[in-house]
Amino acid sequence: MSSAKRDVLAAVGPRLRELRHRRGLTLAELAEQTGINESTLSRLEGGARKPTLEMLLPLAEVYAVPLDHLVGAPRTGDPRIHLRPVTRDRMTFVPLSRPGGVQAHKLIIPPRPGVEPKPETHEGFEWVYVLAGRLHLLLGEQSVILKAGEAAEFDTLVPHWLGPDGDQPVELLVLFGRQGERAHLKARTRTL
Repeated sequence: MSSAKRDVLAAVGPRLRELRHRRGLTLAELAEQTGINESTLSRLEGGARKPTLEMLLPLAEVYAVPLDHLVGAPRTGDPRIHLRPVTRDRMTFVPLSRPGGVQAHKLIIPPRPGVEPKPETHEGFEWVYVLAGRLHLLLGEQSVILKAGEAAEFDTLVPHWLGPDGDQPVELLVLFGRQGERAHLKARTRTL
């Protein structure tokens, strides 16, 4: 095996560990989501186990990144982000940023008749901007309706739930960061 190939394989483990830490997942949680046992994941991240396609595919799915990101495919100089939508629980996530730091994605939530809101918590901070439709945001004890052009920001340790208000889908721009990262908007007022 060439030294270039060895270098690519050696970089996979640290990249996987970094992605897991950025998502705030433990090895046990990742094992549950991927079906890969915890010991194998640990050896993969530590470089003691070579990655296989069977291992990388579920990891790319959980991390919502292209497979080539996991193996460090060389950049082509093309600044465009290649959008690869991911669908979970009938919601479509379209990544708008590369992994790392604050994550940006477009989120499309279809109407879900009969689905009871189940507020959840997780570490992080979220900022949402309604692109189209109307958003029903449950945040702690509050129930807020946002229309196109409106935004909200909140600590995701507060129980929250997002869904469409009515029978039309809602489209959102979502920025998500781990705890401590915030999206700041500074508006300048014009004096006349």
